[in-house]
Amino acid sequence: MMSSVLSTLSFRKREVKKEDMSDRHIGILDSREDGNQGKHRVTKRGPALSYPMFTLSVFEKLAQNMQDISGDRGVLKELIRAGSGEKVPPDATVIMKFSGYLEHLDRPFETNCFRRNPRLMKLGEDVTLLGMEVSVLTMQRGELSRFLYSPDYAYGTLGFPPLIPPAATVLFEIEMLDFMETAESDAFCGLPLHQQLTFPLEKVLKIATTERQFGNYLFKRNRFYDAKDRYKRASSCLSCEATSEDQIPQLNAARLLVYLNLALAYLKLERPTKTLKWGEKALAIDNKNVKALFRCGQACLELREYEKSRTFLLKAQKLEPFNLEINSELKRLSSYYKEYMDQQRQMCVRMFVPQSSTTINGESH
Repeated sequence: MMSSVLSTLSFRKREVKKEDMSDRHIGILDSREDGNQGKHRVTKRGPALSYPMFTLSVFEKLAQNMQDISGDRGVLKELIRAGSGEKVPPDATVIMKFSGYLEHLDRPFETNCFRRNPRLMKLGEDVTLLGMEVSVLTMQRGELSRFLYSPDYAYGTLGFPPLIPPAATVLFEIEMLDFMETAESDAFCGLPLHQQLTFPLEKVLKIATTERQFGNYLFKRNRFYDAKDRYKRASSCLSCEATSEDQIPQLNAARLLVYLNLALAYLKLERPTKTLKWGEKALAIDNKNVKALFRCGQACLELREYEKSRTFLLKAQKLEPFNLEINSELKRLSSYYKEYMDQQRQMCVRMFVPQSSTTINGESH
């Protein structure tokens, strides 16, 4: 998008054409009459005045139609595509695409637009450019905007040589893909364990739910590694012990959901050993949980522990006999198990069939 702007607006200032005025003069009519001829005559007078022409740079032209969002014209904004919903709150975790440009270059000096999944960025920690933080707080989900940052809001008077020259004004195009308000959970997870244990259970459950929901959001977008990290944080929040009998069911219900999520995330990451670990943790809470049985069966199948896989899957099938996923996995197991047994039989044959005697010149020895 920036390249289209740069092709429309020329980056080079116009050069004022100067003529050599020492030889050329402007001819003007002299109002005096020639005494003999009685006619007007054309005389040559002094050199004409040359007035310099000042042109605006590309960024200066853009700035004329941009909104001042910092109050001192240090950060200017142009809305390209409107978003929807609430604006990004302070201390949120955002997912965005961005590209940064210098004035006389049509290629970005920094961009993450080529990444399939831009990384999560925490405001105040991962977003360190002041202008970008000011910009993001004005944006909504789905919004695409263009921003100009003065040096005070960008890289300062020194710049960042050799990439950014001194006192450079820079332009950023930012697309706000999504964000999550995680300030409360981030603060909690940053505390040492002994301080976390002082929080009431209701607070802990709320924070764990926020982390798990954030993980679900990432999982649906195939960001399995990031989702796994959020689920692990939720599990860590729930490591506290119940202080009364009434709290045990609440904690176990929250843990069960997180353990199931972790089992599935590790399955997507092709780490069946971890899948089995978290699946069995879920079964320790609810030994008839179909999802836990199914995921343990899948993990064992990947680990080639066929008998164990069959046990898990048959238990799951008994609870949900018409579940298509379970029946399909049992068929897959049957195919793998048949191939496995054929290989075992061939191995046994090779082990117990007597070796043929060696012959020399056609005679047995």
